Amino acid sequence: MAAPRSSSPEAPNSGDAERRAITGRAGIVAAGTLASRLLGLGRDQALAALFSRAATDAFFVAFTIPNVLRQLLAEGAVQNAVLPVLSQTKERDGDAAARSLFASLRGLSLLILVVVSVLGVWLAPSLVDLFAHGYRSQPGQFERTVTLTRWVFPYIFFMGTAALGVAALNVHKRFVVTSFAPGLLNIAFIACAFGLPTWLARGGHEAILAMAIGALIGGALQVIAQWPSLRKIGYFSMPKFDFAQPGVREALRRMGPVLIGLGVYYVDVVLARRFLSELGEGAQSYFGWALRLCDFPQGIFVMALSSATLPSLAALAARGEHDEVAKTFAYGMRLALFVGIAATALFVALAEPLVVVIFQRGAFDAEAARETGRALVAQGVGIWAVAAVRQLVSVYYALGDTRTPVIVAALDLVVFITLALTLRGPFGHVGIGMAVAGASIAQMLFLFVGLRGKLTSLHLGEILSSALRTLLACALAAAAAAFTAKAVQASVGDGAFARLLPGTGAGIVFVAVFFAGAFVFKSPELKVLSDGLLRKIRRKKAA
Repeated sequence: MAAPRSSSPEAPNSGDAERRAITGRAGIVAAGTLASRLLGLGRDQALAALFSRAATDAFFVAFTIPNVLRQLLAEGAVQNAVLPVLSQTKERDGDAAARSLFASLRGLSLLILVVVSVLGVWLAPSLVDLFAHGYRSQPGQFERTVTLTRWVFPYIFFMGTAALGVAALNVHKRFVVTSFAPGLLNIAFIACAFGLPTWLARGGHEAILAMAIGALIGGALQVIAQWPSLRKIGYFSMPKFDFAQPGVREALRRMGPVLIGLGVYYVDVVLARRFLSELGEGAQSYFGWALRLCDFPQGIFVMALSSATLPSLAALAARGEHDEVAKTFAYGMRLALFVGIAATALFVALAEPLVVVIFQRGAFDAEAARETGRALVAQGVGIWAVAAVRQLVSVYYALGDTRTPVIVAALDLVVFITLALTLRGPFGHVGIGMAVAGASIAQMLFLFVGLRGKLTSLHLGEILSSALRTLLACALAAAAAAFTAKAVQASVGDGAFARLLPGTGAGIVFVAVFFAGAFVFKSPELKVLSDGLLRKIRRKKAA
């Protein structure tokens, strides 16, 4: 008689193998995302230096509109509903069934994206009214934003198409192309920002239209970059319009609650942009640049870790190994908080000095640096919570629970609206950032409470012990960095080069003290990350 599954020699090691693989995959994703984020930083520097605040305010709203739909339809629905179903089909029915399912999902995706793109261009005035009604009181700003929105909206078609390819490649544990391809978008942005404004001016168009053209070119390049890898795994086939497949129906069943949950969450974004449009020129841009900086550590590691963890969680859940799901969740959460808490401490302690180093040049003056720094402190407080939320949501979707995140998203919306309405009066755009951070912390707490009934153990003691070590190291690093920034600023002049010294010097001090503190406090995550790096170095030497 066959031995029970629990006593099989492979079973106890399957979760360990998945967890060992996660750091390697996350390293690949993080490397690609780091390249993309550095290019994105160059894009934001060009945007800040080359265009006026009125133009950047308009672009932030115009690009936010299709970007919200991209995160909703593409990254949200595809990654959290389609990827687990595709993974389960591959595990249960084999690769041929998964390829057939993917072709049908591709047909459904193309149909939805074409309809959404056409509607977006047609309804641009209504969408801008929804996101930035306050622009109607600023001469020419509403019309400028509508024009930009119509140009940039088809970006959703390319990014939705790319997102489905990402799901297939991630299921097959191929992370290189999916990690590095997004950098093409920022390359297109930078090239267009420097190369098109003069040409556009000759045709009577505003210079900021260059950024919309860059979005379209960059989106198309990301789709094209996936083709060779999709062909290698047999997923580069013609789309099918067979929507009666059980896998398609299951993906749609999961997609409904996911879309509702994420849709409620992105109401926060709509309301934030609408509130900001009523707070005067520059508010959208200051909030937007602070948000970009907060996204930097999240994108480099937190999103990388989430992308690398979800396939493992989905595979373990599909095999019914819930104990291993819990261990893998705790492992990912510890790593996410290690980075998230450190990023929070860095941005709160050194907000304005870092903004000065990164942005203060050209049209971005000292006032813009000060206001963006204030926005960065407000939003930076919530980075660690966002890092935790991404890990929590992945577990819910891997377990097939799409209902709880919807309920939590609705509660999160209530918290955000309450905080935003309370804080925008006394604090302006900074109050909106504080509301975003507060809502993220509330969302994390609600999700943690809801998960207690899903898994036998959340390994909270293990997570809290790790987080405390990280917090102690961060406290030392933040104090040392803040002291360094003030000391350097007091001893240098006001020239362009001198402005770079406080933020640069203090940033180096923060990193050095943080890693030294993590070593002294025996942070297990430091060992995990360093061991993974050493293994890669040894493999390269051996090769």
